Amino acid sequence: MAKTKAATDKKPTVLGFGFQPGLSEHFFLLTLSRSKAEGAEVTLSEHFEWFEPTADVPIPVPLNAANAHLRVILRRAVWDIIAEDVKAEFNRRLRIYGQKTNKWPQSGQVPIDRTLGKELCVLAWAVEECDPMLIPIAIRNWLGLVPEERWWLYTMTNAATGHALAGRGKGWRKALRYALTENPVSEGLIQRRLAEFELMPSENKN
Repeated sequence: MAKTKAATDKKPTVLGFGFQPGLSEHFFLLTLSRSKAEGAEVTLSEHFEWFEPTADVPIPVPLNAANAHLRVILRRAVWDIIAEDVKAEFNRRLRIYGQKTNKWPQSGQVPIDRTLGKELCVLAWAVEECDPMLIPIAIRNWLGLVPEERWWLYTMTNAATGHALAGRGKGWRKALRYALTENPVSEGLIQRRLAEFELMPSENKN
């Protein structure tokens, strides 16, 4: 049976920031708690299977499961500093792709395209433990990297220290923080800093 014009013209479902579950179930998920009080947390997790949430049942965010991994936990105060710049960068990219733009809610869950999610993870890892005064430098340097550089940083850092808790402040995560909070930053500088880190004695890496 031939498809109707309405069926063929139907646009794919796009959720959050560029996530299209009809094309790939691999996505990142930003979860914002309702509370903005001191100690409130924002999490970024990577998922390989799409779970359709309901009003009563949100998408599960396990620490480490077969199809989902918690990558980073940020203090709400840190997230609030980077949120607007991340939103602007993501929306700039979505416009280039011809997709609708979006904004962060005050609370709840936001699916993110897997490539954008990797880029956000790089910035989140860089600022999770840095001096708050250095966060604007990290944002500026992150914006100065092209997407391919951010993807490379994600791949290398995630392979070594991608666990939200076990990898925090260690190895490549630690080197990434130092690299992005220096000014100015360049791909060459980042690669040199990470290369220098790999040559350090293991007892100095933690």
